Amino acid sequence: MGGCVGAPREATPSTTSPGGGATLLTGKNVPLRHERIRWKSDMPLTENQVRSKRDEFWDTAPAFEGRKEIWDALKAAAMAIESHDYNLAQAIVDGANITLPNGALTDCYDELGTRYQLPVYCLSFPLNILQSSPDKEGQVEPAEGSIEGEALVLRVRLSTTSIDTRLTVRSTDTIATAKKKLDLQEDLEGRRQRWFYCGKLLGDRLLICECNIHPSFIIQAIISEEALSAVGS
Repeated sequence: MGGCVGAPREATPSTTSPGGGATLLTGKNVPLRHERIRWKSDMPLTENQVRSKRDEFWDTAPAFEGRKEIWDALKAAAMAIESHDYNLAQAIVDGANITLPNGALTDCYDELGTRYQLPVYCLSFPLNILQSSPDKEGQVEPAEGSIEGEALVLRVRLSTTSIDTRLTVRSTDTIATAKKKLDLQEDLEGRRQRWFYCGKLLGDRLLICECNIHPSFIIQAIISEEALSAVGS
């Protein structure tokens, strides 16, 4: 559903325009378009889940290539767009010397030629957004006629025992929900967990279906030593 990239611009770079055609970037700067991006999520999400994905993106974006001050400016501009204040968003973009070849924050460059890309979920909500149930905070209410995600079996290796355990989850579960299921199954008593897959930390707000976990691969569940000592005290 979109990602972030910071990469130096080539001498004659190309990118894909919103209409799908390739556009050569020759230094042109198009004013920010005063329109919302229309898109559909592969897996329907609630407003709270979209906002959680945004928070996670902005927390991790500065770790990618590019300058932190540009990421901060892009975040401020995206927030202005959410408030329909396109003039403020344009002023922020201009003040940071950000170039918009296609008039959208999904593809932009700083004055050094470094490319920045914002996922569409940072700029608008999906057309197929779901309404969350007030008594099931953080859970997705499936659309009428849909199923609650596919049942999956994960192989999880606990750092405390180095033994693999099999955990049944749903593809629509978040990592946080999967951790709670592991708590109950392995009697971890709510101890703090950090999950890693292929060397990458899995954020609590990610859906299982977004992690592209191969059935034969192992998730490393690191149990915090600090949490262990807290439970034992």
